Amino acid sequence: MQRGPLELLGGPSGLCAWEKGAQAQRRRQESSDHRNTTMQDRLTWAQSACARVMRPLVRLALGMGLKHPHLEEMLRDLLLAEARRLWQAQGVPQPNISQLAVTTGLNRKEVTARVRNPADPLPHTELSAAAKTFTRWLQLSSQDSKLQRLPIAATGNGLSFEEVARQASRGDVHHRAVLDELMRLGMCSKDDGFVELSAEGFVPTADLQTTLAFLGDNLRDHAAAAVSNTLGEGPLLLERAVYADGLSEGDCDTIHRLMRQRWVELHRELVSNMTDAVERNAGQGPKRVRVGVYVYLGDREIPAP
Repeated sequence: MQRGPLELLGGPSGLCAWEKGAQAQRRRQESSDHRNTTMQDRLTWAQSACARVMRPLVRLALGMGLKHPHLEEMLRDLLLAEARRLWQAQGVPQPNISQLAVTTGLNRKEVTARVRNPADPLPHTELSAAAKTFTRWLQLSSQDSKLQRLPIAATGNGLSFEEVARQASRGDVHHRAVLDELMRLGMCSKDDGFVELSAEGFVPTADLQTTLAFLGDNLRDHAAAAVSNTLGEGPLLLERAVYADGLSEGDCDTIHRLMRQRWVELHRELVSNMTDAVERNAGQGPKRVRVGVYVYLGDREIPAP
């Protein structure tokens, strides 16, 4: 059967009248369905959803050499961390061993041995002075192409890399250290006292640790938005996708190029708005936001008969 594009709605940020009506109808249907849904149904559905999400992560794990013991160790730590967060959200600041054991299904002995906060060996991308500086520099150069090449040190005659780094990192990191990091990642080049952009986006493929950190942060927040919408943890967040199959490879490439072009435009607008918001709050506001977009091209999935 031939199918056209299918819009997959996660959570629209603004709802029109039709969407509000559809949402109300969905809630009524869900309420009715809930009465006819057994706990086993819920567990089976949730397990299947988790398997779909985790399949590419398992592929990553195997590709990087991780084995079952590594993944099991990680999963147990995550179960405990999230169980602790759930109890704290219910007003229990320090859940006891029994509470954590019941919530996770781990035995008391193992919970006792694991009540700790393991160190995270990956850098936090939102704290990266290099990423902040690169994003700011990219924004400025999109407004004036001459700013793709800057003097490294402040000269008092026009913008310099030193000034861009100071603005972006709020003076927390010396501009020379930021420049060294960007050059190590292949984001820019240096020549005769000047530095020039050599990438269109902060994609540090030259550094596996940083690449994995961005993968973890981006997928975590994407998944967190979908999970929040599913569990009703707060206002619906924007989380949408459009899907089509039966395409040629050329069709997919065309769609991919379209999204790259649109993202460049949207990226500029977002960076401008976010920069203004950070400055208005002097970087001290209590909230954070991450906005992303993705395209995946793959072989057509043929449903089993």
